[in-house]
Amino acid sequence: MAGTTKSARPAWVDDGLFPFESRFVDIDGHTVHYVDEGSGPTLLLLHGNPTWSFLWRDVIRALRDDFRCIALDYPGFGLSTPKPGYRYLPEEHADVVTGFVDVLGLNEVTLVGQDWGGLIGLAVVQRRPGVFDRLVLANTWAWPVNGVLHFEAFSRILGGPPIRFLVRRLNLLVNAFIPTGHRRRKPTAAEMTHYRRALDTPERRQASAVLPGRVLASRPFFAEVEAGLPDLAHLPTLIVWGEADIAFRPQERERLQVVFPEHKTVIVEGAGTYVESDAPEEFVAAIRDWAATQRGDASRAGETDL
Repeated sequence: MAGTTKSARPAWVDDGLFPFESRFVDIDGHTVHYVDEGSGPTLLLLHGNPTWSFLWRDVIRALRDDFRCIALDYPGFGLSTPKPGYRYLPEEHADVVTGFVDVLGLNEVTLVGQDWGGLIGLAVVQRRPGVFDRLVLANTWAWPVNGVLHFEAFSRILGGPPIRFLVRRLNLLVNAFIPTGHRRRKPTAAEMTHYRRALDTPERRQASAVLPGRVLASRPFFAEVEAGLPDLAHLPTLIVWGEADIAFRPQERERLQVVFPEHKTVIVEGAGTYVESDAPEEFVAAIRDWAATQRGDASRAGETDL
């Protein structure tokens, strides 16, 4: 069951900071918020934790003259509302995004995924291989983290009961992750307000509290995504990497480069986890330059699409 639905955009969303029409669609009982700006080749922009489509605002503003930019919020994040019983698991988010792609009837899509958005997005690409023809991956991963202390410790500590409690009570992930994920610039007070207000109650914060623990608990889902990667290896891929990220290391980038041999890599010096927000000019330039190259390759092959 899915279809368009009516919902109100909260008054705290600043039209100057987020100058896009908020749209809402019913996906299997969830009210999913998204923006759909511009025309041209379609970019599906997927966020991570504890962010929402607001993360992509500078990218959308810069690219909507030449691309159709679609960015949604997973249920429980941003302006989306989950149906009762939703557990905020990454595999559930992948189900919702798959339904979203189907309802909007998207095709010839470039996935743009960062953090959890890369993993979730690649799961969707595997489920709808005829819909996606290119990938943009930024500071992400797509496999189980078996035995990797860097991630195992993150998941056990941040996914444990004490930190989950602090996330729900004090919005810990927003207050810690957003500033540390920006290394080139400091998020403004207004920006921080938009991240805090999106997760403004203990109940809303459950969405962000769940994901760190799923780095270990969702291993079967990660293994399923990993098993499907060879089927995507032919896709042209742009890897944009914030070099100063303390979460995703060069090892993750290098593994993505092996997985996707048809890749171009752009390393953004000094940028953090949220490279699209930390260094939007470089992120936008990377997509524009790569897209121009793709068009040139298609033209030489007698095609016209990106």
